[in-house]
Amino acid sequence: MSLVDFFTPINLSEFSGSNGYYNSQFGKVVQVYTDSFPDLEDAEVKPQIALVGVEEERGAVNNEGTKKSADAVRRYFYSLYQGDYQVRIADLGNIQAGATIRDTYYALKTVVEELVKNDIVPVIIGGGQDLTYAQYLGYEGLEQRVEVAVIDAKFDLDQDNAEETELSSNTFLNHIILHQPDYLFNLSNLAYQTYLASKESINMYDKLFFTTMRIGMMSGKLDQAEPLIRAADMISFDIGSIRASEAPGNANAWPNGLYGDEACQLARYAGMSDKCSSIGFYEFNPTFDPMGHTASLLAQMIWCFIDGYYNRKNDAPLIPKSSYIIYRTTLANEDYELVFVKSKKSDRWWMQVPYFGSKSVNERYYWVPCRYEDYQTAVDGDMPDIWWKTHQKLQ
Repeated sequence: MSLVDFFTPINLSEFSGSNGYYNSQFGKVVQVYTDSFPDLEDAEVKPQIALVGVEEERGAVNNEGTKKSADAVRRYFYSLYQGDYQVRIADLGNIQAGATIRDTYYALKTVVEELVKNDIVPVIIGGGQDLTYAQYLGYEGLEQRVEVAVIDAKFDLDQDNAEETELSSNTFLNHIILHQPDYLFNLSNLAYQTYLASKESINMYDKLFFTTMRIGMMSGKLDQAEPLIRAADMISFDIGSIRASEAPGNANAWPNGLYGDEACQLARYAGMSDKCSSIGFYEFNPTFDPMGHTASLLAQMIWCFIDGYYNRKNDAPLIPKSSYIIYRTTLANEDYELVFVKSKKSDRWWMQVPYFGSKSVNERYYWVPCRYEDYQTAVDGDMPDIWWKTHQKLQ
């Protein structure tokens, strides 16, 4: 089955109006699936980024209307101007809801898998956040460990019936964590609000050595979240993590959360990450967005992701070694020598965590994105928390 079989084309005239678009607007430069499907094979013309709409809402709990999100975002996205770079972006159209929700999951899984295999980054504009599970399934056949970052105001887990939970936007993390075969290396939950998270959920994350960062830790110092985003292969962004005054287009919107400019910055961090190979924006509901503020914000978030992508530094350590400054420090008890590297290109930091036992035959070290503050912690003689959690997962 060809990918084109999963998609319905776009009627561009619905979004462009009578005047069309200027040459540097996305509506003019994006390869839009109108009559013919974009060429995804020819290395000379194939896109680097592909927009994927998903008209599915059956898994969006108390948020009916999310299936209309992709077209609502296109109306604003196509009118934005590209940055100072040549883009190769395709809009593949919309994946229609299948006869059952499992059919939609299968379609999205297949699309993500084929695009990632082909070095094309899918930008999913979806319905419910349950589609994150289908996004995750797209990595199953790629034979790699996967790190997932979820930007969400709460933990979408069912603690009481972990193994018998029906898949929905409130429980998709159960299905990712328990999925077999297990190829999940790490799960990060960013921008959660403590009063929306049970202590059992937080304890479970700690027990599994997963990573959490509450909204208060990020307020005014968004760079704290950058290493966690840089570590992720795939990112799931719940529009409900943005405060209702900034993004009202969500039936489950909360009064507190990220500001719009913070959401854009997080999207740009994701785009700049050399490792990020897919991102999904979920839970936007045009029914609650009569003025188009949320659709416009989401279009700008996608713009920021694209801007980050075209400003990637390709500086994952240590190739070449001359592009890095290496720092070594010993902890107070002298059990370990910790090795840090700093990229001369981007000033970003990584920390070296050795493999123990026979976990990896071909690799001796795992490079963990970190911050300068983690290096300072090690210089002061203390073990950075991120080193310890990674060490536990590598045993």
